[in-house]
This record gives sequence, C-alpha cells and structure tokens, in this order.
Amino acid sequence: MGNTDLWTVGVILGLACVTVITRSFFFISRKPLPMPHWAHRGLQYAPIAALAAVVAPEVVMFQGQLTPSWLDARIFGALVGALIYFVRRDVLWTIAGGMAVYLPLHLGLGW
Repeated sequence: MGNTDLWTVGVILGLACVTVITRSFFFISRKPLPMPHWAHRGLQYAPIAALAAVVAPEVVMFQGQLTPSWLDARIFGALVGALIYFVRRDVLWTIAGGMAVYLPLHLGLGW
C-alpha cells in the first residue's frame, strides 16, 4: 500500500468515527437533553422537508433545467401518487399508484 492509500484509509476511518460519534451523541448521554419547544417542533418537519428537497427537483427538472414539456411521465406519476397519499394515507398505495401511472407513460409512450 502506498502513502496515498494509507491517507485515504485514514480519512475514511476518521470520517466514519466522526459520523458515528455525532449520530450517537443523543444515545451516549445518560440523561435526556432538554430541547426548546420550537426545536422539537421543527424536527417534526425535517423528514418531509428533506424528502421534498430530494424528490421535487427530480420530478420537475431534466438535466439541470426545468422540464421543457408537460408531457413528462414523472410529473403525472408524482401527481397521482400525491393524490393517492392524501386520500388513503398509505405509502405502499402511493408508490404503487404513482408507478402504475409512470411506467406505462414512460415505457409505453416514451415520455
């Protein structure tokens, strides 16, 4: 192993240690850490905000630009999936319904 390889392994191990320590910080403490109400309330919205930040650009953008046409299977699949979720509140049905619309449009019509 050369110098660069040892450096790379050291950096990876160091980053892994930092990640484990920071993610388990709340588990290491023996007593509960007090958290302001506003922070606790904000953390309730963090998963949905992160999901929206990842999914929304993938649905409305193509190669770094806004989708040039409404004839995009991703848009219709996402809309149907959202509608199913708001009606049924079931993630499995949301995925199945969105994919049931997306796949025929994408594979069948080439959208």
